[in-house]
Amino acid sequence: MKLVKMSAVAVAALALSSTAYAEDAKPKRQLKNNMMVVTNTVPGKVDSLSEMFSEGVFYGRLRMNSFKWDWQEDSNGDNYAFGVGGSLSYTSASYMGVSGHVGLYYSDSPFEALRMSADDIGTVKAGKDTFSRYEVATTGNYSMAVLAEANLQYQISKTKLIAGRQIFESFLTKSNDTKMIPNTFEGFVLETKELPDTTIRGAYFTAQKLRDHTTFHDVITFSDGASNWNNNDDSAVHKGLSHKNFTTAGKSTSHELIVVDARNTSIKGLQVDVTYGLVPDVVSSITGELNYAIDLGSGYSLTPGVRYMHQMDNGGGEIGGATLKGTLGIDKTPANNLGYSNRYTLDSKLAMARLVLKKGPMKAQIAYSQVGDNADIVAPWRGFPTGGYTRAMAQYNWYANTKTSAAEVFYDFGKANLVTGFSAMARYAMQDFDEAKQAAGVQADSNILHVDLKQQITSGLDAKIRVGLVDAKDREAGGNKDSYNEYRFELNYLF
Repeated sequence: MKLVKMSAVAVAALALSSTAYAEDAKPKRQLKNNMMVVTNTVPGKVDSLSEMFSEGVFYGRLRMNSFKWDWQEDSNGDNYAFGVGGSLSYTSASYMGVSGHVGLYYSDSPFEALRMSADDIGTVKAGKDTFSRYEVATTGNYSMAVLAEANLQYQISKTKLIAGRQIFESFLTKSNDTKMIPNTFEGFVLETKELPDTTIRGAYFTAQKLRDHTTFHDVITFSDGASNWNNNDDSAVHKGLSHKNFTTAGKSTSHELIVVDARNTSIKGLQVDVTYGLVPDVVSSITGELNYAIDLGSGYSLTPGVRYMHQMDNGGGEIGGATLKGTLGIDKTPANNLGYSNRYTLDSKLAMARLVLKKGPMKAQIAYSQVGDNADIVAPWRGFPTGGYTRAMAQYNWYANTKTSAAEVFYDFGKANLVTGFSAMARYAMQDFDEAKQAAGVQADSNILHVDLKQQITSGLDAKIRVGLVDAKDREAGGNKDSYNEYRFELNYLF
């Protein structure tokens, strides 16, 4: 059976552009265009332990997500998914610099007709985050409940320490909270803003919980030795850095992720970002980014931006090999390097640039990215190395020797006083992959049209349609393995 009649539901939702809706100056919480939450109302400081809890704030979110994935080549397995659920979180007030936060999340796929059978869950693409594949395969349970956030915070002056389960938004790590449950980490974060116009952060994470998991797991190891769905099984994971390969090499399957970043805005119009990431004894990277806003007058601004990432092999290359697909790992016996110049390396680089033009409700951008012809970029923490530049929905364009050009336009019709609460984005990307690396599992060249339509129906209630149309070439070995159409519809209610 095909997924729910999304077109009719979606059109009806977008048609609800109520002129009776009156925007609050500062709603308690609101959704960004990527459906992540911005919290405007936060607890303050109090003078007693009892007030620390009584003056805390509860936050709620109800959400629904539906997906349909239509491959051009039917043998790939058309798939669909549907999830309902939400979250309830609580943040205490701050007493003597100490505060706490917890977040409980739930997702369920209750309707048998709107979900793939347990035998076919491996074919589910974007919709896999509405359930846990491991739980379905082992217990038949399509629901997830998880305490994804649980932390204590201590702040003194402009420095704070957060310990426990938490969201950490950075170049390498993101919550990517666009489905049902966010990507979170377990560990410690230290942040300071003591220096003028500068934010410096350091994170030490011992575990990660991906969006479709109910337990925390290793930050980089693929598979747990028994199931490929019970460790880091992110779509961008390096499958050569597996439990089997680490064990074979006599290495630990328990790793930490260290992230240190800094942002400076001392020079008017210029934002400087630097990020260092490290998984000890496996891989590290350092990334620099510059964005400079130029006032063109008449309300226009032009912002050139550049980002450069240098990835360094710290021992992972000789275990997992150069490709994310794992086809060059020590457990494989390929006849050659499958298009890669060096089988056992993770040394690589990634460069990109963009121009962003803004005026009022309009934002237009062109961008380009290119990956070095050494190894694929390792980043299975939902940060997306090309994000904000050339990445399109559900695409991974950081394989070695990949070149991507992209253009996008965003327009806020509500801000322009044309359609209350409505905004639209269109992105077109041209991806040039290295045909020689298709033997390793890299996809064929493709062009992608990605469209987002978002409508705020009432205060707190938002609907969004996402469409991705991918037109790819045939693989060198024959067959169109990479063309598909993808459709998503979601509802969010914040309270």
